[in-house]
Amino acid sequence: MHVKFVTPDRILFDSEAESVLVPGSAGQFEILQNHAPIISSLEDGQVVVKGKENLSVSIVGGFVEVADNNVSICAEVEHQ
Repeated sequence: MHVKFVTPDRILFDSEAESVLVPGSAGQFEILQNHAPIISSLEDGQVVVKGKENLSVSIVGGFVEVADNNVSICAEVEHQ
């Protein structure tokens, strides 16, 4: 599946992945190949993308949309 993760400043990730773990408003959930279509708001927490390239980043809210094996994440990255 294709994952695109954008922040207000830049595109953080734009590649194929095997799984995505996100902090949804109703709790953490994992997105895998052929996941049912969904749109969810995201809470503060960790986004973990696993594939050829891996990504683990803390966010402070955002949104995720899943449709036709495309995952779009729009979130603000926590700055420390």
